[in-house]
Amino acid sequence: MSGSGTHTEEVGPPTIDGTAPHSARIYDWWLGGKDNFAVDRAVGEAMISAIPTLRQMASENRRFVHRVARHLVAEAGIRQFLDIGTGIPTQPNLHEIAQSIAPDTRVVYVDNDPIVLAHARALMISTKEGRSSYIHADLRQPEAILRDATLLDTLDLTRPVALTLIAVLMLLRDDDDPVGTLQILMDALPSGSYLAITHPTQDFNPEEMSTAVAAATRGGMTLVPRTRAEVEQFFAGWELIEPGLAPVMAWRPDSGAPTDPYAAYYWAGVARKP
Repeated sequence: MSGSGTHTEEVGPPTIDGTAPHSARIYDWWLGGKDNFAVDRAVGEAMISAIPTLRQMASENRRFVHRVARHLVAEAGIRQFLDIGTGIPTQPNLHEIAQSIAPDTRVVYVDNDPIVLAHARALMISTKEGRSSYIHADLRQPEAILRDATLLDTLDLTRPVALTLIAVLMLLRDDDDPVGTLQILMDALPSGSYLAITHPTQDFNPEEMSTAVAAATRGGMTLVPRTRAEVEQFFAGWELIEPGLAPVMAWRPDSGAPTDPYAAYYWAGVARKP
């Protein structure tokens, strides 16, 4: 590793496709952002028609990221993060939370939307003691992520890393082998590393989730909700920390137990590599 501050790969800008929906831009719209196209808003609106509380669910995922970052930095001593499926930056970003506690924290963000790349250059500004880098890459190609020069320049893979995948594994169909894909990333990390996941589920409201999946499919977007047992498979071989796999709102909430922890249709968990 070398250097400090922010770094992004120096490549020509990928082409932005405004004709197909992208999950990062749909999330941006749900969160009140402006970096989205009509096709993203159309799919997002159709999904909200199925699940009226989707905007709140998107916000709950962001709050989970903040809680996880605070816990892993302050309590577990983690100083390195690999965040795949970053999405369009929404302040405070993961590195801002982590570096507010430990300024020397290093973060690598990964996403495959060119709009995220454009914002990464402007917004992912690190402390001088730490590092914040961005890779334009796809989760479906984990080996390429792991051998990327920017990642290897930013993170020390002989020391513990927190791997975070927030509402992204839902974009992999079963025939994409999401468990095997994730395992490649997990195997590359040393003992003491952590894995944090949120994943939409049909467990809490099968009818609404089924309607949302249909709306996403009609719009040309992949959305694969998974059951508790299916999400647990992603953590195989690692030790879930308390409270285990839980509704996202119930994972170490900031202000006591939520009134209805099942109001956001996501499972959430954090596990440590033995």
